[in-house]
Amino acid sequence: MSTALDLSRAHFPVTTLGPGRRIGIWFQGCSIRCPGCISADTWGAGRHLTTIASLLTQIRPWLTEADGITISGGEPFDQPEALLELLRVLRQLGRHDILVYSGYPLEQLAPVLADAEGLIDALVSDPYEQALPQSVALRGSDNQRLHLLTALGHARFSGFERPLRPEDKALDLMLDEDGSVWMAGIPRRDDLLRLRALLRDQGHQVQVSADTALRGPYEILRK
Repeated sequence: MSTALDLSRAHFPVTTLGPGRRIGIWFQGCSIRCPGCISADTWGAGRHLTTIASLLTQIRPWLTEADGITISGGEPFDQPEALLELLRVLRQLGRHDILVYSGYPLEQLAPVLADAEGLIDALVSDPYEQALPQSVALRGSDNQRLHLLTALGHARFSGFERPLRPEDKALDLMLDEDGSVWMAGIPRRDDLLRLRALLRDQGHQVQVSADTALRGPYEILRK
């Protein structure tokens, strides 16, 4: 488990990227860089180099409480060796469902998915398209596709092939030890800018990662 991993962050619980209380793992580095992406902080590679073993040490205490695991980024498939090793180990550690997000079309992922057969239960593929509607659960734009790859994937994610519901319009808000605040989930158009305006009105200094590729979706500093 010494395979190198460029990691953005890991967090528990995440409740907005799949069913139940989930472990969220965000890879660092993305070669796709969709315009309008809310996670521009995860584009640049080489910011937090670690290993699969170190990541597992971090998330192991969460495994007994987690219902599932969501892997996003960044772009997980830009690090195929690390992704495959992580998937294999996670499958050995428990029968959590595993959802992976990728900005690549499914057809382009075929070689890696062949090696990952049985390890990914559900996959959301295709690039985020800022100009397209956002009306389907678990997806940032309606061109993105949800693929159910295992029986567990069908059992846990078939209910997400539906239009957005009011309860889907939620975000997880998380506070890091250094005082920075970031979000997990799929915001609606301009949600980040509305929140920035609200917090600035209350005397905070706020920077959104869509403006610059810095540390997180929000870096909030009190004056």
